[in-house]
Amino acid sequence: MTDDDIRPVTWHDGAVRIIDQTALPSQLTYLDLKTVDELIDAIQCLAVRGAPTLGVAGAYGVALALLNGEPDRIPALRAARPTAVNLAACVDRVAPLIDQGFEAVLAEAHAILAENLAGNRTLSTAGADWLLNTVGSHRPLRLLTHCNAGPLATAGWGTALGVVRELHARGLVELVYADETRPLLQGSRLTAWELARLDIPHLIQADSAAASTIVSGHVDAAIVGADRIAANGDTANKIGTLGVALACAHARIPFLVAAPTSTVDLHTPTGTDIHVELRAEAEVLGTASPHGSRAHNPAFDVTPAPLVSALTTERGIARIATGELPGTLW
Repeated sequence: MTDDDIRPVTWHDGAVRIIDQTALPSQLTYLDLKTVDELIDAIQCLAVRGAPTLGVAGAYGVALALLNGEPDRIPALRAARPTAVNLAACVDRVAPLIDQGFEAVLAEAHAILAENLAGNRTLSTAGADWLLNTVGSHRPLRLLTHCNAGPLATAGWGTALGVVRELHARGLVELVYADETRPLLQGSRLTAWELARLDIPHLIQADSAAASTIVSGHVDAAIVGADRIAANGDTANKIGTLGVALACAHARIPFLVAAPTSTVDLHTPTGTDIHVELRAEAEVLGTASPHGSRAHNPAFDVTPAPLVSALTTERGIARIATGELPGTLW
C-alpha cells in the first residue's frame, strides 16, 4: 500500500469501511460498520476522526441508514461530533436526495469523497505557494503542525499535512515538528505515522514545548487544519492550537490554516458561537491522578481571526489576518 492508497472511510459491500485510528500506529486495522449506531460509536470513540473524514463518513452513514431502514438515526449521526461542521454539512448535502433512494444518496457520497481528494490537492498547492512567497525563501522549511490533518483526517490526501506533502515533493521540507496533541496523542500516533510513511524528517514534541520551539527560532511556519471556521475567520481546531498561534504571532512567522470550504460555516458569525466539545475526564486523569481530582477536557479551542495569517482552501487563499474573510472565497 502506498500513502495515496490510504482511505480512512470508504463504502464496501453494504458497510461503511473505516481505518480504526485507535489501533494506529501499532496496526493498520479496517472495520466494516453495518449499522448507523456502529458508525456513531466509531465517530465518538475517535476510531474515525478528522473534520473532512467525518463529512465523508456522515454522507455514507445516510446511505447506510437507507439501506438498513433506519432513517430515524440520521439526526443522531449528524450530531455525533458537534464542533466539526463537516459532519453535519455533508449529512445535509445528501439528505435532500433521500426521496430519490439509496443509489442517489450513495452516488452523492462517492462524489463528496472524490471532491475532497481533488480539493485537498488544490489547496495544498495553493498553500505551499503562499507559504514560500510569504516566508520569502525557497530553501527547505522547518514546519510545525498540531493534531492530525493528513490522509487519515481527510479522504486520503491531507489538508495541513497536504501542504507539507506538496513542499516535500518540491524538496523544500527540512524538518517537521509534530506536536503530540493531548489528550489522545493524534500527533504522535497518527501524524508521525503518516510522516514516517512519506519519509519526511520529523520530531515529535510535547504540546507544552511548541511555544518555546517557535519563539526560539526553530520554526519557519506553523500549518494546522480546522474543524470549523466562523464567518469572521475565527478557527476551531484541536485543543492547544491557540497557543501555537499566539507563539507564531510573537515570533512573527506565518500561522496557516488549511481546510476545505466545507469547514467554513458562514452561519456561525464568530468563534464564540462555536460549540466546543467537552470529552470524558478520564482521558486526562488516567490512572496517575489523585482520587477525587476532576479534569477539564475541552477537545478544541478557538483561534481568533487576527492570529490566522491565511486560510488555504480548494478555492484559493484568504488572508484572514488582514481582514480578507473566508466568505470572499465564494
